[in-house]
Amino acid sequence: MEIIDISVPFFSCPVYPGDPLPKSEKTADYKNGDIYTLSCVSACVHTGTHIDAPLHFVENGKSIDQLGLKPFIGECLVWEANGEINQEAVERIPLCERLLIKGGGKAYFSPEGAQAAADRGILLAGIDSLSVSCKGEEAAVHTAFFKKDVFIAECLDLSKVTPGTYFLFAPPVKFDGLEGAPARAVLLKNDLRF
Repeated sequence: MEIIDISVPFFSCPVYPGDPLPKSEKTADYKNGDIYTLSCVSACVHTGTHIDAPLHFVENGKSIDQLGLKPFIGECLVWEANGEINQEAVERIPLCERLLIKGGGKAYFSPEGAQAAADRGILLAGIDSLSVSCKGEEAAVHTAFFKKDVFIAECLDLSKVTPGTYFLFAPPVKFDGLEGAPARAVLLKNDLRF
């Protein structure tokens, strides 16, 4: 079985414009004579590979801890796309429950494309860009997905992944009450049917 890590490094990854840079601080360290190492992290919950919950764009929407695990674990399709993913582009994508878009960090859904994908019954839309939308259409695209209970994975590293079918494991950290959380996303590839 091949295991492919599709998560980006947390502290050296790009961040969405305007989001704070992630920081770490050692509060205990062997170098200072401590008997252990202890670190604290300060970051936006949308840093690195992460999952967006409806609360991100829907007032009183579900928080990350209220989401079930099914959307983040199971068979997925990695599909290559360039630029805008509109309704016409979505109609060319085979039916699937979990869709990951490989676009070299440059692909994004239009509001109509997001609606078309959501209407097809997917559980998860993932992308290797910082956002599933282009600047200025964040609310429309995220809301189109969230209204249909489609959750979002952003900032995936699909650079070494060949388009095709895989088994995805990418549950978010259970941050109670928050609108998003980091995930350590991996793809499993083997000859077995899922």
